Amino acid sequence: MGIFRWITAGESHGQGVLAVLEGVPKGLALDVAAVDAALSRRQRGYGRGQRMQLECDAVSVLSGMKRGLTLGSPLTLLIKNRDERIDQYRTLTRPRPGHADLAGALKYDTHDCAEVMERASARETAARVAAGAVAAQVLRCVDIDVLAMVDSIGAVHFEVPDGPMAALRESVLASQFGAADPMQAAAAQSAVDAARESRDTLGGTFLVRATGCPAGLGSPMQWHERLDGRLAQALVSIPGIKGVEFGLGFGAAATGGRSCHDPIFWGPEAGFVRGSNHAGGIEGGMSNGSDIVLRAAMKPIPTLPDGLPSVDLVNGNPAPGVYERSDVCSVPAASVVGEAMVALTLLETLTECVESTTMALLETSTKGMRARHLGFMRNAKLSAGD
Repeated sequence: MGIFRWITAGESHGQGVLAVLEGVPKGLALDVAAVDAALSRRQRGYGRGQRMQLECDAVSVLSGMKRGLTLGSPLTLLIKNRDERIDQYRTLTRPRPGHADLAGALKYDTHDCAEVMERASARETAARVAAGAVAAQVLRCVDIDVLAMVDSIGAVHFEVPDGPMAALRESVLASQFGAADPMQAAAAQSAVDAARESRDTLGGTFLVRATGCPAGLGSPMQWHERLDGRLAQALVSIPGIKGVEFGLGFGAAATGGRSCHDPIFWGPEAGFVRGSNHAGGIEGGMSNGSDIVLRAAMKPIPTLPDGLPSVDLVNGNPAPGVYERSDVCSVPAASVVGEAMVALTLLETLTECVESTTMALLETSTKGMRARHLGFMRNAKLSAGD
């Protein structure tokens, strides 16, 4: 069983950012153009800054493929930086409130916040998006689909419609905010423009939905194996994310148990189904067979044109936090990273449950897992002698 694992490397102004993926099943016909499309989607979005106009992200596959197919060996992905000037980058001694600057300077014993920024920068998430695009291709081969969509920019809220994932994806890709609701685009654009005019920034929220996940991904046996905990960590690890909720989320605290939990029904054709999905598809640290639905909240970007009060690390004098070129709003980009992180986490947990050294084994064993769940009641009756 080849359990999927991954890491990233690289700095914001180094030669590039990389992702190394272990346990990608042998025999995946990797669509490199689809990886590039995911990278392009991450760079889009109303409110992005100047660096997105400079970079033109594309992936190079350095290892793990032969003649268009994955080998089962580590897959290495490289996204080169055009803005490659790490050795010439200026020394930054005025930490920005809300960023990693001061905590990192103290941790790594440096007075140059740029040394911390190089890795803490959201530039690293380009590698995550590339890795997530690979994971998404593997998951789609076993009928698991993941999609993120923005549902708020500042105080502007987008509707999140129901419907097939293909139609939702079409709407999201057509939106400059990565939202499935076009009706609020003008209001969101006005909000971003107003923030730019006032030299401020905006946050927001995005939703991630995963369909087709079989029941039983994750485990209640150890705290770190719980699927909701792993997904929450995956999303909170994205720069700027300050909160994650599943299903009803914080709204569940204001409801009674009768209206909060999802009734269970069974039929010989459909198997187990739910009358609602307030749990967001996860119970007891495991997927329950319903769609996995979670939402993440992103704070406003902490890099402000008029820096907030700070201190110069060289002399201790009061000084505004340094300004580096930045976005006004990057919630649409964060949603793409969130989609990638959910896909990566689901592939990790799936490969812990089924055989996955080759794509054929992964497809066969996942199909068998679903068949076992569908036949659960019939097998119980047979065991009881009925």
